[in-house]
Amino acid sequence: MKKYCLSLNLTQLFLLLFFWMPLGLQAQILNEKERAERYDALLNERIHNLMPELMDRHGIDMWILISREYNEDPILRTMLPATWLNARRRTIILYYRDAQKNIFEALAVARYGIGQTIKSAWDKEQQPDQWARLVELIQERNPNKIGLNISEDYGIADGLVKTDYEEFMGHLPEELAARIVSAEPLAVSWVETRTDTEMKEFEALVQVTHDIIAEAFSSKVITPGKTTSEEVVWWLRQKVRDMGLDTWFHPTVDIQRDSEALKSHIEAFSNGYEETVIQPGDLLHCDFGVSYLGLNTDCQQHAYVPFPGEKQVPEFLSQAFASGNRVQDLFTDSFGYGLTGNSILRTALEKGRAEGLRPSIYTHPLGSFGHSAGTTLGMWDAQGGVPGSGDHPMAYKTAYAIELNNTIFVPKWNKDVRIMLEEAGYFDTHGFRYVNGRQESIRLVR
Repeated sequence: MKKYCLSLNLTQLFLLLFFWMPLGLQAQILNEKERAERYDALLNERIHNLMPELMDRHGIDMWILISREYNEDPILRTMLPATWLNARRRTIILYYRDAQKNIFEALAVARYGIGQTIKSAWDKEQQPDQWARLVELIQERNPNKIGLNISEDYGIADGLVKTDYEEFMGHLPEELAARIVSAEPLAVSWVETRTDTEMKEFEALVQVTHDIIAEAFSSKVITPGKTTSEEVVWWLRQKVRDMGLDTWFHPTVDIQRDSEALKSHIEAFSNGYEETVIQPGDLLHCDFGVSYLGLNTDCQQHAYVPFPGEKQVPEFLSQAFASGNRVQDLFTDSFGYGLTGNSILRTALEKGRAEGLRPSIYTHPLGSFGHSAGTTLGMWDAQGGVPGSGDHPMAYKTAYAIELNNTIFVPKWNKDVRIMLEEAGYFDTHGFRYVNGRQESIRLVR
């Protein structure tokens, strides 16, 4: 190998090393111990720096989360350290904030602390009753509002189960029970808000996602006339596992070609193509995401399979793809602080239709969960708006899967083609930006 490399010029050597280097090395995926340390550092920053700000914003001075092992509240799961794969027995977390005195407490009403971030506040030998100890802590702090995870619009923020709710309310004095409120606005902000440190990790993770797709849509994986779409799907799953990452949903790979009518939107995301053999002239599309350090990506991109001797993507497909980018621009240009998802959706669709486009927008918050809580901007089957989550106002420091499509008639194929795109985006005081760029041309499988 060394003798061979010496015969290459510097440019050739760089390219050889870059494409030979495993993606895990390029992205510096951490080993388990280092990963746990990084995750816990991110969590500690979120709890002690971000949480007080969010509690002040929403006027909730106490937030109580209750879960039992293997039946965890989704929000509580985001607060467990890396070494806690589940809650233990009945786990109760209490956050308290007094803005005037600049006091913030993160307490565990449990036999032991939850990692190094949430300190234990219950000695069972002193007070055998866990519920009685929780009430003592509440009475000592005398909060104005006690938030519980009860929500009609967000399943993620509705994690308090009936049994725990009834047990808690049965022990809570009447004067404190009157202070119970839904923690929905606080829970949603906790899930949707990204810290600056997290965004650095997130940008690298989106790059890894793009790199994996680039490899999947290459001759390393695809042999036209032989490879099936299902084989590419399972290559993606295996690649993620081999890199030490996880995926939060099963990927899909679908195919559009000149000899077949455009299938329904839902078939593109249901693995309905299964063992379809990929052929020259096919327009491929994937939906793929990975999970790492408590963050999740979600990406859709396109690739074209050239005929022998074909060196570039046909111009008619490139033009069709550009229409998808145009919908993205019209959509993200409509973002604004405090605007609801439904109003942004309506504005973007009106702009697109005014230009003769046929857009469909179904963008969702992204980060702590793949389909996360926050401002919902349409669903594929709800283009008139989404009650509840679509009325949530857009906030700063929030990330989204900019997911949408545009259908366009292609004379060359004498049929409609659907350009389906999805890229991670971020919105803050500087406006909107893509976390790690976006696809602006169709990949060539080569």
